[in-house]
Amino acid sequence: MERQIYQQMRRVEDRHWWFVGRRRIVAAVIQSLSLPQPARILDAGCGTGGSLALLRRYGRVEGLEMDTMARELANERQLGEILPGHLPDALPFAEQSFDLIVLLDVLEHTADDAASLAALARLLKPGGSIVLTVPAFAFLWGPHDRAHHHRRRYRAATLQATAQRAGLELSYLSYFNSWLFPLITPIRLLQRLLPSLEGGLDLPPAPINVLLTRLFSSEGWFIPRWRLPFGVSLLAVLQSPSQ
Repeated sequence: MERQIYQQMRRVEDRHWWFVGRRRIVAAVIQSLSLPQPARILDAGCGTGGSLALLRRYGRVEGLEMDTMARELANERQLGEILPGHLPDALPFAEQSFDLIVLLDVLEHTADDAASLAALARLLKPGGSIVLTVPAFAFLWGPHDRAHHHRRRYRAATLQATAQRAGLELSYLSYFNSWLFPLITPIRLLQRLLPSLEGGLDLPPAPINVLLTRLFSSEGWFIPRWRLPFGVSLLAVLQSPSQ
C-alpha cells in the first residue's frame, strides 16, 4: 500500500468503526476456537499493528510485515515482536510454530493466494487454525481497492477453492459487514464512476462513528454461530485436513 495510507491507518485504526467492528467480530471467532493457554499467535501481514492488543489477550503474539514503515509503527506498540518477511516464500518462522494465525485483509494483496495459504499452513501446530478476512464481490471493485493495491476480491466459492488448492479445509465460512451492505454497495458503485468521491480512511464524526461501530460489531452475535449470505467482506476459519 501507499505509505500515506499506513500513516493514516495508524492514526485512526484504534477508533475507526470498520477496524473496531472487524476486531470485535474476529474476537468472537477466536473465542469459539479451542486454543491452548497461552497460545502462540501470528498476525501475518499485521500492518501498523491494530490487532495486536486483541490477539495478545489469547497468548503470545508475533507479527509479520513486509513494509518497513508499517513494521516500525507496529513495533512502537510494544505488544509483540514484528519481523520482516512476505508471503509466500519469505517467512522467518519454523514449521509448526503457531496455534493460531490471523490473516486480516492480506490475502487479496498476494500474487499467489493459494501458495500463500499453503505456506502459512506449514507454520501451524497440529490442531491449529487460520482465521482470515478478505474483501468480497468483484462488482464492488473500485478506487479503494486500487489505492490499497488489492489484486482481487472474493466470493465464498472462490475462497473455498483457494483454500482447497492450498490443502486446507474450511471449518467456517461466512460473509460479514452485511448490515451495512445496502449502504456501502451504492457508494462503491458510484465511486467507480466518480473516483474523486473515494473518502479514504477518514474518521467520521463521533456520533456516526459510534453508530456504525455498533451496527457492524453486532454481527459478532451471529458469527461464528451462523453464516451470513452476503456482505462487503468474507471471513473463514481454515485447518489442515489431518487436524
